Amino acid sequence: MTDIATPGSTPQSAADGSLPDPAWRDRWNGSGEGVVVLDLGMQPPADLFPAPSDAAPDPEHPLRMVFGTSSGLAQLETDPTTPEEPRGVEPAALVAQAEAAVDQAEAAGFVRRGTRVLEYPSPHGGSWVDQLARRDMIEVTEGPAELMVDIFGMMHDADQRAALVERRDRLADDGVLLMQYHTLAAIMRGGIWNALRHGHFAYYSTPALVRMAEEVGLTAVGVWEYPLYGGTIMLALAKDGSRWGEQSPEVTAMVERETAEGVLDPSSVAGLGVALRESVAAIGEYLADTTARGLRVAGYGAASRTSALLRASGIEATDVVAVADASTAKHGRTMPGNRIPIVSPDDLVELRPERVLLFVPDLLDEVRRALPQIEANGGRWVVLDPMPREVEPV
Repeated sequence: MTDIATPGSTPQSAADGSLPDPAWRDRWNGSGEGVVVLDLGMQPPADLFPAPSDAAPDPEHPLRMVFGTSSGLAQLETDPTTPEEPRGVEPAALVAQAEAAVDQAEAAGFVRRGTRVLEYPSPHGGSWVDQLARRDMIEVTEGPAELMVDIFGMMHDADQRAALVERRDRLADDGVLLMQYHTLAAIMRGGIWNALRHGHFAYYSTPALVRMAEEVGLTAVGVWEYPLYGGTIMLALAKDGSRWGEQSPEVTAMVERETAEGVLDPSSVAGLGVALRESVAAIGEYLADTTARGLRVAGYGAASRTSALLRASGIEATDVVAVADASTAKHGRTMPGNRIPIVSPDDLVELRPERVLLFVPDLLDEVRRALPQIEANGGRWVVLDPMPREVEPV
């Protein structure tokens, strides 16, 4: 492993209330009032997967999370990168969660056969097009739409107010906007500091998103919670005065619960800096031990969160020989910064690693079913969530 204390790249805790860059403006209300709550130092773009022949070194930029003290929105401070992410393969856990969410939305009366649906896509997968098509809904690209679906989509918009206003304006008067997001409460709860990445401009808590919706004339009329990524929320929003009524008791309860967890308190959110230091230290100790024991270590999941974890932990190609991924678009490329090769799952099996670091914990059941050879050959999966945790073989 490289020295993670290299000047200019050291991950920092921002629990001291560091201020953002003077040029920063809140992505919701344009205010300059904010505090840095998480600092990952210099990071390569998370969606950059360079070819082995590309010129090095790879570009790096500051990666910090700012808490807007007037909006309550946790957000990316700055992002000079250009999105170029090869589309990933939807994990089975994401597909299963989509099925459950559509069933619940249908039971609530939001999914109605023969009506118009407009979906805002995400580069990370999660589309509901297939599930809604089976219910005879008509996919459209312009409003008005009786159902609007945003699955991890709006977080990719730099101007958060403009993005939400656009969705409101394309929604029919009796329509419903279903938004799914990785809630800040779960990120804090699990210490998932590597959820921060370039291209993800907003990290919603339910209290902040409900308040944002209220400011543009939308009412939260339903909410559901799922275990995906440690805790995702589906929030149903309707236009004020619509037939869907007032804010639901379930939404009020979720707002109160997450508020009690500290999602509106920047000093509590800054606890992610502590999680950063603890997990980086634990990963370093784990890899030092595998090196001392002569174990071959590989990885699985060239996801957007993987890049930050590798860079902040100082992991190099001498520590992890390859990272496998199901996306064929990433095969033959490398992880940014350290140039660890990205290979196919079949190539991973041929490497016969003794340990495989799983960078996306939700994939555990799926990859164990798909790649039983890893454990059959004497290897073990090591979940990074983001602390290293060896999984006992079946």
